[in-house]
Amino acid sequence: MLVTSLYAQPSSLAIGALATVAAATVSAWIANLPELYVAAVILMLIAVARIVAALGLSADAEGNSTSTLELVYEIGAFSYALALGCTAAFTVLIGTQTQVEVLMVANAIGYGIGVSARNAGRLTIAIGQLALASVPIALACFWTGKLGFIALGVTILLLIPAMISIASNIFTVLRDSIAAAETSKKLADKMQVLARTDVVTGLANRAGLNHAMVETMMGVNEDSRLALIWVDLDRFKEVNDLLGHPVGDRVLNEIAKRLSAVSPKDATVARFGGDEFIVFCSINDRKDSELLASEIHAEIMRPLRIDGERLEVRASLGVALLPDHGKDADTLMQSADLALYHAKVGGRAQTCFFDGSMTRDLVRRREIEDELRAALQREELSIFFQPIVDLETGRIKTFEALVRWFHPEKGELKPDEFIPVAEETGVIVTLGNWITAQAARIAATWPEDVTIAVNLSPLQIRAPGAALGIKNALREAGLDPRRLELEVTESLFIEDNHATAAFIQELSDIGVRFALDDFGTGYSSLGYINKFPFSKIKVDRSFVSGEQVGRKSDAIIRAVAEMGHTLGMDIVAEGLETIEQVQSVKDAGCNLGQGYYFSRAVPDYLAAMLLAQEREQEGRKAVG
Repeated sequence: MLVTSLYAQPSSLAIGALATVAAATVSAWIANLPELYVAAVILMLIAVARIVAALGLSADAEGNSTSTLELVYEIGAFSYALALGCTAAFTVLIGTQTQVEVLMVANAIGYGIGVSARNAGRLTIAIGQLALASVPIALACFWTGKLGFIALGVTILLLIPAMISIASNIFTVLRDSIAAAETSKKLADKMQVLARTDVVTGLANRAGLNHAMVETMMGVNEDSRLALIWVDLDRFKEVNDLLGHPVGDRVLNEIAKRLSAVSPKDATVARFGGDEFIVFCSINDRKDSELLASEIHAEIMRPLRIDGERLEVRASLGVALLPDHGKDADTLMQSADLALYHAKVGGRAQTCFFDGSMTRDLVRRREIEDELRAALQREELSIFFQPIVDLETGRIKTFEALVRWFHPEKGELKPDEFIPVAEETGVIVTLGNWITAQAARIAATWPEDVTIAVNLSPLQIRAPGAALGIKNALREAGLDPRRLELEVTESLFIEDNHATAAFIQELSDIGVRFALDDFGTGYSSLGYINKFPFSKIKVDRSFVSGEQVGRKSDAIIRAVAEMGHTLGMDIVAEGLETIEQVQSVKDAGCNLGQGYYFSRAVPDYLAAMLLAQEREQEGRKAVG
């Protein structure tokens, strides 16, 4: 930085050279001495060479080292100062006209003083120029032996230490200022890096990603193709809850290393926040991005070990491409986010590329979410009841409560449309509590031997105070807890969740019964059947009326029924539509059945009528 200051403002160098060359030329013309004309030419040649060097050697250009820049400047500066000092000394020695002596001595001394301040960034050069321009004049003054010149020589010699002191002070100020500026710059650069870096993984954070995206987007052209891959670790919160945040941070670190290893060298890999990562990079085509997404997914899913514990991390990926899915950073982010949303909705642990239909689906889902919240307040929802029948006696044992939504403008909306939206948005907790309360209130009006079954969402079960909500519904309805059956699906037990076990235990203690719904369609395990107090297993309808019905499905039903009876459980066959199916599952060992063969889901008043008719027929048989 100090050497660079020598090359700053070459115009000042040119002005100083022009002034001294002009003085030498005028002196030569006045004195009419050939030696002064030669001196003027020498000064002019050195000055031109210095100006050319100053303009040609850029202090910022690569290949120009500090030592080279300083050496070139020293040669030019010392040569010029010596030539100027000797020219002024020559005019004193030969005793030319007074005006010539004054002109040259004044120019030489003024030049020496001026450059000692200008070049104070390099003290050696500043002092050297001052001495070379001044000392020859002082020596010439002493050589003449004249008192006036001797006094001038002494004055000049005293001027040199005074100017050295001034130049030293300037140098100190320059050095300290530059050092402070460099320290501030390094600190600013460090703070900038810290502000753009995630402290846990060392990857870029959200600010770093935004900066990288802006920098990249500024350089894109029509042929540029970019990919944004949004990675979300599935159910990572449970890692933190079960194993602790330190272990969670180590898992994030390992995932970060794997992402960095598998991503292209020019990629920006960022931790977007929590358990989300983003890979942003250039690609050749869609196939290239598909291959990269596949490699990222496979790398994340590879088991890892933390303190000897083997962990398997699953992830969902959403991918958006530029320019296919957006021509700016914001649109690209929104598209990738939508793709990730669909990957998670579609069952997690998969990769989805953005598609235009996703935007329409999102609008539709948001519309359903808003209308569902309003429907709960406007009481547009209704509870229907489908009977579960004893296959031996034909008597209704239980009614399953099913929610129906009759929209004032769109008509009936199927549960398949709004239940998934309710689960994704968290509305399912409010909806589930409402269904339980309504079903319990209606069931309290039935005969005491008829129970009510209510489906529970895993999200509802894991919500804070879930068991308390069920207890309140039973208390307000005045329903015996032993008449309530809560149906849960196998997906609830994919993870060993303490909240689930506590929920089941708390309600079992007061008499609430639990049924395992859709058995055989997912993660069937005898472990949780043995662990939790199930009183009923519902065999999924795909084994009864699906496309794969046959000898294998019949054998599966028989095995489940035999296991259930051994454990003292009721076995329910779902989806019964024909008498042949009823007879088949009955022969296989199922003791309860449910399906259109017996009845569709009906409103509460029709459910009451079915029970009344059944009791009336039993009464007639008893009388007869």
